[in-house]
Amino acid sequence: MPTKHTTSHHFHLLTPKRGKDVDMTHGNITRHIIAFAFPLLIGNIFQQLYNMVDTWVVGNFVSNEAFSAVGTVGPIINMLIGFFLGLSSGASVVISQYYGAHRYDEVEKTVHTAVLMTLIMGVAFTFLGLLFIPFALQLMNTPANVIPESTAYLTIYFSGIMGLMLYNVGAGILRAVGDSTRPFYYLLVCAVMNTVLDLVFVLVFRMGVKGVALATVFSQCTSALLVMAALLRTDSCMKLTIRKLHIHWDMLKKIIRVGIPAAIQMAITAFSNIFVQSYINYFGADCMSGWTAYSKVDQILFLPMQSIALAATTFVGQNLGSNQPERARKGVWRAIGLSVSATVFLMIPVLLFARPVVSFFNSKPEVIHYGAMLLRYMTPFYVLCCFNQIFAGALRGAGNTKAPMLIMLGSFVLFRQAYLFAMSRICNEIIPIAMSYPAGWLLCSSVTTVYFLKVKLGKTRLVEDE
Repeated sequence: MPTKHTTSHHFHLLTPKRGKDVDMTHGNITRHIIAFAFPLLIGNIFQQLYNMVDTWVVGNFVSNEAFSAVGTVGPIINMLIGFFLGLSSGASVVISQYYGAHRYDEVEKTVHTAVLMTLIMGVAFTFLGLLFIPFALQLMNTPANVIPESTAYLTIYFSGIMGLMLYNVGAGILRAVGDSTRPFYYLLVCAVMNTVLDLVFVLVFRMGVKGVALATVFSQCTSALLVMAALLRTDSCMKLTIRKLHIHWDMLKKIIRVGIPAAIQMAITAFSNIFVQSYINYFGADCMSGWTAYSKVDQILFLPMQSIALAATTFVGQNLGSNQPERARKGVWRAIGLSVSATVFLMIPVLLFARPVVSFFNSKPEVIHYGAMLLRYMTPFYVLCCFNQIFAGALRGAGNTKAPMLIMLGSFVLFRQAYLFAMSRICNEIIPIAMSYPAGWLLCSSVTTVYFLKVKLGKTRLVEDE
């Protein structure tokens, strides 16, 4: 119900008329988490499917070099995008807490601040991304025969990065108020469009890697237009009005306070993965392709826990905003149970059908050998990630992003790089090198769990008691 901060007039104007926002501060906890996470999960599955279509089209209709190029540039893209996603997560947390407290004027200010911030950063990231390409490819020890394809793909991708950024900030705003359904619909449109354009550009116009990149950019720009249109047309408190685009410095400070630690963690982790990729690239193009196939399955295995972690972030944010820390904590443990169950459910078929899964992307025997071997060794460890993903998501929802940042940087950067440095001098085989990921997951989940059990969840609440 409205607090003393919201008059009945504001309540009438700023709450949605079509019931698309979801107040998670009352009602069945498990139902709220599932109802939020399910459309998000399905939407992300479609997003990964269209990424898989990119890889499948290139692997089957272009060349092995192109397949390696598209599949191994992820760390370069994720370094810039990861920084932005971390920063924009600060806006989502601030919005969810103010929404839970029924302080809708502050929600509106945060929305306009976040969108204008994204527009400014989008211009900067376009130029930074283009300038960084040669340096990053060199850092990854990219084979000479793969560099031209990687450069072509990244040049087009970074030229259209604004669409991806606008979609993510818009979808984050919708999810912060409990609406994960519309982002799902927009991703569905994006996935279908990307698939069609992939086939047209590659099979009809013979554009190769450039065609795959253009299909991705056009699709992401379409999803950005859809989510921005939703914000412009809504009756809710997150309504976007062009003339109201303005940096509200008090809200920007809160966004930065929450978002910068997550941004730094994601960017540095992605940057360190450039060096991890360089260890993989040492084993040649076939191993790179096997790693590419493995990484596509890796992304699918992460989806349930990531979707439920986002649900936990919104759930915790809203419930701490309404001053219900015990309900928030209960939601976190429900999220842990759901994520472990979903991850185990997905792990079993991956282990049973590792070779057919890899052959879907690339039929070369050497690629299948590497990809299937990686899947069989790595897949059993994914259940560990449920704990660091859910607990970190819950802490971010509480406004505490510094602890997850420090724990993840220590585990995924410092420890992982030390492991790789030592292991690369002990043996010259791919599996011990690849196991740097499960080793980092184990350390991160252990420390995050201990920290979460000791922390008082509501002490970092952003909404002031006035």
